[in-house]
Amino acid sequence: MDKKTKNKVLRESFNTALYFLFVFAVTAFVLKYVGQRSVVEGDSMFGTLYDGESVWVNKYKYHFSDPERFDIVVFPYEYQSDTYFIKRIIGLPGETVYIDEEGNIYINGEILDEDYGYEVIKPECRGLAASEIVVGEDEYFVLGDNRNNSMDSRYNNVGNIPREKIIGKAVFRIFPLKHFGGIY
Repeated sequence: MDKKTKNKVLRESFNTALYFLFVFAVTAFVLKYVGQRSVVEGDSMFGTLYDGESVWVNKYKYHFSDPERFDIVVFPYEYQSDTYFIKRIIGLPGETVYIDEEGNIYINGEILDEDYGYEVIKPECRGLAASEIVVGEDEYFVLGDNRNNSMDSRYNNVGNIPREKIIGKAVFRIFPLKHFGGIY
């Protein structure tokens, strides 16, 4: 191989290596700051999301705005590494949340007008919300849509979710393809 051919091969190899480095850096940036795929495990969001579905989580949104009531968010489970929960925000910072024996959810003493729950909350499933819960500053009260089968803010091992723990908002289903689209 002559010197000219050798230099050309080296340049092409260098350019290919730079290309792959660039692709890796962009992918790492997207996964760290923009969004990520997450897989739903379990039935706590049944009625809205189903076991095994893949969702896209927008990690970018909450850098510029606060989470809102009814957003579906992803956050880490404090007591098990590499475990993430996906739940719906019900209570906002500074609000008081209470669930009565009929399963009605009250925010600051007023019944919450929502229809995301798969079924009415049973009296024995009210958890900590059987008494008024004050949502702290920069915290959120979350519930799974399958209200009688969800580990969420009603229980001590989850509690209110600090703002800095929220990874992002689940915005659309990726898989299965027959359910591809926005999440409401």
